[in-house]
Amino acid sequence: MTVLVVGDVVDDISVRPLTEVTPASDTPATIRMAPGGSAANVAAWLGELGVPTRFVGRVGGLSPDDVGADVWDGVTWLHLTGYSFFDEGTRSTALGLVAQARARGAGVSVDPSTVSFLRACGGPTFLDWVDGADLVFPNLDEARVLVDSRGPQIDLDHLATRFGGVVVTLGSMGAAFLGDVDGVERREQVTAPRTSVVDTTGAGDAFAAGFLACWLRPGPRDVRGALESGRAVAERCIAVRGARPRV
Repeated sequence: MTVLVVGDVVDDISVRPLTEVTPASDTPATIRMAPGGSAANVAAWLGELGVPTRFVGRVGGLSPDDVGADVWDGVTWLHLTGYSFFDEGTRSTALGLVAQARARGAGVSVDPSTVSFLRACGGPTFLDWVDGADLVFPNLDEARVLVDSRGPQIDLDHLATRFGGVVVTLGSMGAAFLGDVDGVERREQVTAPRTSVVDTTGAGDAFAAGFLACWLRPGPRDVRGALESGRAVAERCIAVRGARPRV
């Protein structure tokens, strides 16, 4: 089993004020650069968890030529992030990867990644791009955009009809799963970790990696175990600065 992760890889720049922020003036702070990118973060956490993982990304734009046939050797699962779909230059590549995964019998998961870009393109449009994915990993705000919720209620049941399973990260409320598992409708929720928060950057990526690491194990799907695995990895991520595991 190998997970293929394709998408964004960037440098994160974090600024931590050392005093109260002074509007329109100087504030003492520490500035730190660290490896980032949602897709690259997921791949790093998967690798750290012992999951055979292959990552493909490129500075300056990704094209189908960058993802050759050899990249698919042994791949049983494809993970993509929303950034590859939002960018017009890489969207066709992302859609082509999903089609290839389907043709090869590999599973597909997608993390919408960013609520602002999701609002810009529209929830229905994004749903059409990723329709039928085996898993989708929105946070609560992204789920709200996907179902065009304008009130306090979010119709996650409707969202679950578009995918094999929906895994919604709920911030301080934890995370939930809705979907069909081996022909049985399942609903599970876990609470959020109780830990000191240092930096939430990459927490959703860490959660997705932890969930997939359990979900893709041989044998029956363990919904609660996958949620707990995602929570545990996210807890590790938010306890330190940076979006990736420490080497």
